[in-house]
Amino acid sequence: MPRFVDSYVVENGRHALQVHASLYRDLLALLQREALLALTVRALAIVCNEPQPAGKSKPRPMRRRDATAFRRKFLASLTRQQGWTAGDALDFQRDLQMYEELLARAGAKLRNRKPFEAADHPFVDRCAFLLDSSFMEEARLAASRALTGIEELAAQIGAVQGPSPPNPRLH
Repeated sequence: MPRFVDSYVVENGRHALQVHASLYRDLLALLQREALLALTVRALAIVCNEPQPAGKSKPRPMRRRDATAFRRKFLASLTRQQGWTAGDALDFQRDLQMYEELLARAGAKLRNRKPFEAADHPFVDRCAFLLDSSFMEEARLAASRALTGIEELAAQIGAVQGPSPPNPRLH
């Protein structure tokens, strides 16, 4: 996120965003949290909802019970890694649920965007508002480009997770 903000400042001549160190740190912290939300929602969607190869049978989405268990473990691991309190973790989960609901309502079109087109995604809107509300369209386009990078990272996370192992209780 620091690189994203720095490039936005340079490209758009918005140097005032970096003048006050404490405000800049706060901005980075907020944007990093938004990026983590966008990354988490996409990674969970890839792993839990998208068809995964399962040996010789056709690719299928993860079973609901396995997806719920994976989500619980993923969020617990994220909580430990970030050093969050229980309240912080609940706030993150509430915001994550809001992201998921907004994306579900929007239909979450996963089409390729043109370079001049901003994505229809909660990250883009929230990030643009936090980054530079007076230059909203420029900020939305920059946030869209950042979202592309976040989605690529989420795809890498999903690829590392790979197909879920078979449930031994079923055999």
